[in-house]
This record gives sequence, C-alpha cells and structure tokens, in this order.
Amino acid sequence: MAEISEVKPADSGSQISAADSQTAQEYIAEQMRLEADAKEALPYQFDSCTKALGALRQSLFSCLTCNPPPKALNDPYSAAGVCYSCSISCHGDHELVELFSKRDFECDCGTTRTPASTPCNLRSHATAGTKGNVTGELARLSNKYNHNFAGRFCGCGDEYDPHKEKGTMFQCLGLGSVEEGGCGEDWWHPECIMGLSRHNDGGLSSTKTKAPPLPSVTEEVEVQEQTNGTLYKDDDPPLPFGFPAEDDFEHMVCYRCVDANPWIKQYVGTTGFLPPVHFFGREAPQIKTPVLPGQNGNAQSDTSVVAAKRKMEEDIEESEAKRSKTDLTATDTPAYAPTGAPNAQPAADPAYHTTLPPIAEERFSVFLKEDFREHFCRCKDCFPRLAKLPHLLEEEDTYEPPVSESDPGDGQGSVGSRSLLDRGEAALSNMDRARAIEGVMAYNHLKDNLKSFLQPFADSGQAVGAEDIKAYFAKLRGDEAGLAQAATTTDGGGDGDNRREQSGY
Repeated sequence: MAEISEVKPADSGSQISAADSQTAQEYIAEQMRLEADAKEALPYQFDSCTKALGALRQSLFSCLTCNPPPKALNDPYSAAGVCYSCSISCHGDHELVELFSKRDFECDCGTTRTPASTPCNLRSHATAGTKGNVTGELARLSNKYNHNFAGRFCGCGDEYDPHKEKGTMFQCLGLGSVEEGGCGEDWWHPECIMGLSRHNDGGLSSTKTKAPPLPSVTEEVEVQEQTNGTLYKDDDPPLPFGFPAEDDFEHMVCYRCVDANPWIKQYVGTTGFLPPVHFFGREAPQIKTPVLPGQNGNAQSDTSVVAAKRKMEEDIEESEAKRSKTDLTATDTPAYAPTGAPNAQPAADPAYHTTLPPIAEERFSVFLKEDFREHFCRCKDCFPRLAKLPHLLEEEDTYEPPVSESDPGDGQGSVGSRSLLDRGEAALSNMDRARAIEGVMAYNHLKDNLKSFLQPFADSGQAVGAEDIKAYFAKLRGDEAGLAQAATTTDGGGDGDNRREQSGY
C-alpha cells in the first residue's frame, strides 16, 4: 500500500482561502454593481430640497420615526411629508413610507412639523446663510394630510404589511381633501371601492391576502411598479366581479370624492366615462346587497346585473326623451327673423350638461377614460367648479428632481449621488491644468510605491493584513508613532498574524 504523506499547513498563518478573498478587480466590479443597483433604485439627485420651489405635485414620503403614528386612530396626529431629496439626505436611516405623488404640497422637512432633532441638511438658513441644520421654519399652512401619512391606506384603513399583502391598488384622482369630504388622493383596494369584503371567498375576491398600499422605501422595488395612479405587484389576484378591467380606464374618482362633488355623477356612462361602479357598503342604504357569482349561482347573478344595466339605460333614454321633448316645445318657434331685424341670431344650442342624465342618489365611484377632460361641459355654469379643480381641465405635471448623471466624465453628477471614483474624476476634470498634472503625478508615484510594497506578498502568497497597510501609509507620512504602534500590534500575541478584518482598506 502506498504511503500517504502528511499534508502540512502553510508557514504563514495569515493565508486565507480563495473563498474568503477577492482580487482588486473583483472588488471594483462588485462596487460598480452595487452603485448601479443604487442608481436604479434612487435614480434622481438628492442634494436639493423642494421647499424653495413652493407647493408642487411631487413624490412624498412620511417619516414614521420623526412623526410616529398614534396608537389609537382617534388620537390627534401631527403629520408631515418630506420630499424625495430630504427622504434620503435627512431621513435616510429612518422608517419611511412612500406616498408617491400628491399635489399642491410643500416639503415639511426642517419645519415646525418635524422635530428639531432631525434638521434639514439641504436648505440654507434664511439669516445666517449657512447650509444645513435648518429647523423650526414655518410649515405651509395649506398643506393637506390624510391617514396615508400615518401609514394607513384605503377606506378600510389598513396598514401595509409587505410580507402578507399583494395585489393592485388604485389612487383616487382626488377631488377634495379629507376636510372637504374627499379622500385626499388616497390609495384604494378594488374591493373597498365597491364596499365588498376583502376576506370573503364567496365570489367577491379570490384571495384572503391584502393588496399593498405603498411600499416602505426599505422594501425591494423590483416586484412593484406605479403607473398612472396604479400600484402593481407580482401575482396580482383577480379583480372583484363588477370592477372594470385595468385597460378600460385611466383614472378613478372614489365615492367619497364623488359625494363631495355630486355634479360629476351626471357624466357616468357618457363619452369619456365608464358606467358607475356602485358602493355596496353600509353607507349606501339605497343599494341592496347584489347577487354576485358564488352566492346564488353565476347565471342568476349575470341576469341580475344585465337587468340592472338595462333598467339604468332605459331610465336614461326616457329622461333624455322627456328633455328633448321639453326642449323642442320651448324652442319650437319660427327660425326666420322678423322683417326689420336682419341681424337676429338663431337660438343657441343648450349647454352640454343639460343633455346629461340627472344626478343619481346612489353612491358610486367614477372611472375615467384617457380623454375624459375633452368631454366636460365648459359653459358659464360649469366652468367655475372645474376651475377649482384644475387637474380636471388639463393634465398636471409631477415634479421630478434632475436625474443623476451616469457618465463619470461630465462632472455634472449630484453631490451624494455618485461614487467616489466618479467624484474624483469630476474634481480632477474641473481643476486648473497645473494642479491636475501635479495630482496625476502624485497618484502615479503612489501607485508605483504601492506596487513595490505589494509585490512581496504576491510572490509569497501571503495575504495582506490591515496592519500591513497601516504601517505602509504611516511610513509614507513619516509617522514614527504610527510605525511604532503598527510594530507593537504585529509583534503582539495571538493566533495567526493578528490580522483584523476591517472595512475601508
């Protein structure tokens, strides 16, 4: 039998396995991958607070660390919303809830609505002129808040649990604040829009899990996407029976905002608007509980829905016929002008809103198509109420900070949004020629010396420890105390080479 020789360990106790080490190239590649991931998750520059721009429609975040929600729903709560940049630069290590876009809002960071322990690091003092540490500024009094800022969403008031909830939520277009009877651009579960239970398997919903309102910024974002006021997440459960398909509408106005603006009920089922989506909850006593699939049979349910739709259409046609007859009677006069009045004009067409169905008493939400704005009546009676809601007249812009530049050589990137390599190269490109040449020469000198220092380690296969690096740079600086300390640490007891794994080397 062949004799098996003993395998002895290497002389140096500082050697490490290949699995625990990486080359410089691997390290740089890993850092570049992390930077790319960070830029994808946070694509915008975050070095400027939006408060100086005034009230905007912008992406907002609620900081639950600075403004923790009350334990009881009825307790008073001082809410606050911060802009995208402040959520990163001033509240980066706090618990945040992303609210997505809300209109007519001014950043509350560094104001009387946020604690002095968390100042705004991006704005400058109005008197001192120094940047950062801004606290106690007057908050905008006309900012509007709802329970979203306390981490609750929808008419059900659910909190977001990323481990349990999934599905699709829809943001109301918003026709009023909570104080005005609206919802304040709340996010809604489809079942709650219709007043249905989200925990009932009787044909109302196919899952007992909950749809996510809005994700915390600490949650991974690759599985969710927001488009036109709709929040999507993978594995969305089917929409409840009677809820319109997502491709059929562009915006939604919840029943609360419709109640606050009942005039919009006239438009349901007309050009640019879908038929009403009724609310079947307790707050709608005139609407009886509908027969839905899974309760008394699909055939009976479908017949009931069709009959209800036909009845509604008949009512509308009858109303329009009566109105047309009335209009005809009122305007059934000779179209010719009497002798001696050659400039007389024919009777004007009636305003569009007078041809619409009467305002229904039922409670429902209104779903709008992409071109809905083109079909509002703009007569002298209707335009004033549209003017109070300018987003019904024209599509509104949402403010977005400048995108962080990815080209490392342009020097235009945001402070705090680029890598150290990018910032170094940008600073070098902005230097005057003489200083830039001196910097490059110093860098090359350091590189050559560092290569000479590392070569013996590469030849022997010995790993470079943190103390070796400290000693090397202490020698470059001529730091005798640093050299003595490094020698003491290296000569000290302990197993191996006494190397400690540290970041930053």
